[in-house]
Amino acid sequence: MIYTCTVAPSIDCTNYLPDFKVGKLNRSERVHYYPGGKGINVSRVLKRLGVDSVALGFVGGFTGQFIEDFLAEENVKTDFIDSGQISRINIKIKSDDETELNGPGPELTDGHLEKLKDKVKNIKSGDWFVLSGSIPQELPIAFFQELVENCRAAGGRFVLDTSGNALPALIKSQPFLIKPNKEELGDLFHAKISDKQLAAEYAFELTAQGVENVIVSMGAEGAILVDKERAYWAEAPKGKMINTVGAGDSMVSGFIAALSQGMTKVEAFRYSVSSGSATAFRSDLCDKEDTEKLLEQVSVHPMNRLDVKK
Repeated sequence: MIYTCTVAPSIDCTNYLPDFKVGKLNRSERVHYYPGGKGINVSRVLKRLGVDSVALGFVGGFTGQFIEDFLAEENVKTDFIDSGQISRINIKIKSDDETELNGPGPELTDGHLEKLKDKVKNIKSGDWFVLSGSIPQELPIAFFQELVENCRAAGGRFVLDTSGNALPALIKSQPFLIKPNKEELGDLFHAKISDKQLAAEYAFELTAQGVENVIVSMGAEGAILVDKERAYWAEAPKGKMINTVGAGDSMVSGFIAALSQGMTKVEAFRYSVSSGSATAFRSDLCDKEDTEKLLEQVSVHPMNRLDVKK
C-alpha cells in the first residue's frame, strides 16, 4: 500500500479574475474549491492513474469534513486524525499575477503526533510512505525522523517532497526518492542552478549522502533523474501553462504509479514528467488519459557523467 501524509491539509479556494486590485473590491469570474495539500494531491493523482493509496494527516471542523467528503467522492481512501480544529482555507488568486494567502496549520499536541505514529506502524515491507508538503516549524523534526526510521525498518520505501529546514534534516534519513525543483536544490547547496548539468551534479551529491533517486523539476527545461550511478534528462512536452499547483506532486505520483505497476525506472521517469506536464496544462490535477497522450512527447536522454560538472 502507498501511504501519503499531509500534516496540514486545506481547502484551496482558487479565484479567477481578469484584473486584481489591491485594496479594492474584486469580483471573481469563477471559483474552484479543492482539497489542498501536497500529499493529498499525490493520492488524488495516484487514484486517477489507477493506483490506490491511503491519505493520512490532520483535519477538523466543517472544512475537514469537506476534504473527507471530496476525497470519498473520488474514491480516495483516507485515514485522517481529527485535529479538533477547523482545517485551514488557502486563497489562490489567478489574475495577471498569481497571489496566494495560506492559512495557518493546526496546533498539534503530543497526543496528535502519537496517533500518527500508530498509523505509520501499519506500514509493511514493500509499502510506500510519502511525506509531502510543509512541516510546521513548531513540530519537532526528530518526530518525523523517527517515523521514517520505523518505515524503513519495516521495509517500506520513503518518499520526501518538502522544503525549508525539514528537507536537509530528513535527507539524512536516506529517502528512496526526493523531488526538489531547481530552486529548492539550489537552496540546499547555497547555489544557483543555471542548467541541467549543474542540477545533475548537485543531485549526485545528494545520492552520495544516501538518497536513492533524485528528480529535479526544471519547468520548461524539463527534468533530471539521478541515482547513484546514472543521470537522465527528460524534455518537457509542449503546451499552454495553465496551472502550476500540483504539477510537482503529479510528478511524484507518476513515478510511484509507474514503478508500482512494474515499469523500469527510466519508464517511470518518463511517466512522471508526462504526469506533471498534464497537470500544468489544465486547471485541475491530471488524469490518466491526458498523461498518456503526452507520453510520446517526452524524450529521455542519458547524460554522460563526465559531462556533469560545476
